Amino acid sequence: MAHKLQEILNEKFGHSSFRPGQEEAIESVLAGRDTLVILPTGMGKSLCYQLPAYLQTGTTLVVSPLLSLMQDQVENLRLQGEKRVVALNSLTSYSERRRIFQQIEQYRFIYTSPEMLQNKEVLQALRRIKIRLFVVDEAHCISHWGTDFRPDYLVLADVRKQLGNPTTMALTATATAQVRQEIVEFLGLSLETTNQVVLSVDRPEIKYIVEYCPGNKLEKILYYIKQIQGPGIIYFMSKKMAEQTAEVLREQYKIKAGIYHSEIEADDKVKIQQQFLQDELQIICATSAFGMGFDKKDIRFIIHYHLPDSPEMYLQEVGRAGRDGKESLAILLYQPGDEQIQKRFLEESLPTREILQTASKKKTFDEDPLFKLARYFIQTHSSMDKALETIAERKEIKEKQLNYMIQYVFHKKCKREYLLHYFNEEQKETSVACCSNCGLDRERIFEQLNRISPKIYKEEKSIKPWQTIFNVMYNKQ
Repeated sequence: MAHKLQEILNEKFGHSSFRPGQEEAIESVLAGRDTLVILPTGMGKSLCYQLPAYLQTGTTLVVSPLLSLMQDQVENLRLQGEKRVVALNSLTSYSERRRIFQQIEQYRFIYTSPEMLQNKEVLQALRRIKIRLFVVDEAHCISHWGTDFRPDYLVLADVRKQLGNPTTMALTATATAQVRQEIVEFLGLSLETTNQVVLSVDRPEIKYIVEYCPGNKLEKILYYIKQIQGPGIIYFMSKKMAEQTAEVLREQYKIKAGIYHSEIEADDKVKIQQQFLQDELQIICATSAFGMGFDKKDIRFIIHYHLPDSPEMYLQEVGRAGRDGKESLAILLYQPGDEQIQKRFLEESLPTREILQTASKKKTFDEDPLFKLARYFIQTHSSMDKALETIAERKEIKEKQLNYMIQYVFHKKCKREYLLHYFNEEQKETSVACCSNCGLDRERIFEQLNRISPKIYKEEKSIKPWQTIFNVMYNKQ
């Protein structure tokens, strides 16, 4: 079997060796075991479910949380020569959906969203075929309880049952022991029999800096962009702030900067991603909507303009740097009072008694995330008091996550060690150049980053690479 795996790895994916955790995860599902895979960002989680599809008959069904992530995965497979792959989501036209249903047994990979699996017509079509592997990508979404809550993730156990309980693989980059247990339980899997492939969240090549910014954060952003020639991402909580910063960088400082957030049109998202991949953009000013499944290996720095709400989210986002295994920087800008923004979001992210009461009286619900969350609590609890008790427990968890990030900012010892402690891990190797508290030599790291990733950002061409990619994605060639 090992020889066959190596052969497929080389022939289909162009790799000569597996990364840590990949082979174990692949062998697990090939043996018919439900498997939870926790691999740090950039360690090739998608290969864990894509490779087995070439050694089994039947279809691999991949449940993905974001349209952009779904399209990226489909695009990558098509560019590798895989023609039996399709995305089934809200962007799929009625006529295209009918065509997919008519030939559904021909697909090796079907990507879809948890919401789409609530559509009876979709589920009926999927029940006609053999689902060999049921994949839940970015499975940490199951334990997100706030305005980013996805209630359809919590009914995936019933979907699995209707599809004949196929072998299941759940994947994410960061998850505490508690979250891993939630993922397994909400998917209707067994804690005793589910194989867990869990690697350290540590990425030694990423160096950590916390910048105290009593004044203008833009000055710090400009400082780092001028020092580091390579590409980077700046994360914001506010779409407006992301747009304003990108505009300032472009107009006043002639820096090639793009914007990415949830309200940007799908076609523009494709364009921005491909411009960044092709080095037509140096900087992306983005919300958390950018980065899932996005595989640019030479990102040299990640800047957080706002304080992240949890260590999980922080490591997910900074892990998008240094996928080539070379040194990169994770820079967190902190201004006194930044935590109040997250505290306000936290207060607004969970339903109050008044919202629960209003939602309980409604026969129909709008798509407001808070009302969707309220509806879930109403439908799954025996009383209003029980629902409020669960909400209070969830709020306490989110407060602890935020408090840990606040403590991270002010922690006087090793930043990396402190992050690893949250995940009950110990730092395996200590380094004097680990973080801003461990003697990190900034001049040396800047010189190193520029040596491994010198960039001359290209002008847009008359025939843009993103247009070719777009045509491949949507079968327009």
